[in-house]
Amino acid sequence: MIKNSSKILFILIMMLGSLIAVSANSWMSAWMGLEINLLSFIPLMNDTNNLKSSEASLKYFLTQALASSILLFAVIIYMMKFNIMFQMESKNNFSKMIILSSLLLKSGTAPFHFWFPEVMEGLSWTNSLILMTWQKLAPLMMISYIQLNEFIFIVIIISAIVGSLGGLNQTSLRKIMAFSSINHLAWMLSAMLIHVNIWLNYFLFYSLLSTTIIWMFNMFKLYHFNQMFSYFSSSKYMKTIMMINLLSLGGLPPFTGFLPKWMIIQYLSINSQILLVTVLITTTLITLFFYLRMGFSAFMLNYYENNWLFYVPFNTFNLKSFMMSTFISILGLPILSMIYIML
Repeated sequence: MIKNSSKILFILIMMLGSLIAVSANSWMSAWMGLEINLLSFIPLMNDTNNLKSSEASLKYFLTQALASSILLFAVIIYMMKFNIMFQMESKNNFSKMIILSSLLLKSGTAPFHFWFPEVMEGLSWTNSLILMTWQKLAPLMMISYIQLNEFIFIVIIISAIVGSLGGLNQTSLRKIMAFSSINHLAWMLSAMLIHVNIWLNYFLFYSLLSTTIIWMFNMFKLYHFNQMFSYFSSSKYMKTIMMINLLSLGGLPPFTGFLPKWMIIQYLSINSQILLVTVLITTTLITLFFYLRMGFSAFMLNYYENNWLFYVPFNTFNLKSFMMSTFISILGLPILSMIYIML
C-alpha cells in the first residue's frame, strides 16, 4: 500500500511538472517545471524485479541533467543579452539553436537520440509508455513556442531516417518501439511548421495507439521478437487485434493512424515542402515494414503453432477493451472524415 501510494504521489508530481512547464510565462519557470518532472519520474523508473532499471534511470538522469544545464545556461545568457522573458526573435539564431538542441535532447529526437533506446530497454512497459508519450509533451510544447528555422528541417530528416533504419535490425520490442517513436517525432516536428493544433492531434492519436499496443505487450509479457510468433497462438482474435493496431500505428490507410499523417502531408504539400513530404513518406514505409515483421504471425492465421505452448489466459474485459480500441483503429478514419466533411 505504501509503495502504491508513493507511486501515485510521484505520478501526480510528474504531471504537475509538465503542466508547469507547458503553462509557464518565462523560460526559468519552464525549466523549473521540467526539473520537477524529471525528479519525479526517476523514482517511478526503479523496479526491484528489473535488474536494468537502475542503469536506465541513471542514464536518463545524466542525459536530462545535461539537457537541463544547457537549457539553463542558454536561457541565462539570452536573458542577460536581450532582456526578453519568453519570445525567441528570429535574429537570435545561435541562442535559439542552443535552446532548441537542449529541448530536442530532452525529447529524444535524432541526432540527440542515443540515450533513448538504451533507457527504453531497461524499463517496464508502463514506464516505457510514459517515456514515449507524457514525457515528450512538455519539451515538444516548448519547441512549438520557438520560431523554427532551417535547423529544424535537418533534425526532421535525420529523425525520420534514424527512426526507420534503426528499427530494422532490432529483436527487442522496446527498442523497436523506441525507434518508432523517433520516427513519429519527425512527423510531430513537421506538424509544428504548420500549426500547433495539428501536432497536438498527431500526438493524441500516437498516444492512443501506443497505449493500446503496449497494453497488449504488457499483458502478455512480450519483450522480444520471437515471443510474437508464439504467444498469440491461443487466440485468433488477439492475432487480428494486434495486426490491426500495428498497421494503424504504422499509418497504413484506411486505419485511424493514417489520419494525422494525411493532414500533415496535405498541409506540407500546400506549402511546397515536397522534399520533406518525400522523406517522411519513404521512411514511414520502412517503419511499416518492421511493423509487418512484428505482426507476421498475426497475418499468417495458419502459422505453425507448437503444441507444447501453454495457454495464455486473458479475461473477457481485456478482450472487449482490445476489440473496442481496434474498432476505433479501423473505423476512426472514415468516421472522422465524414464529420470533417459535414462541418
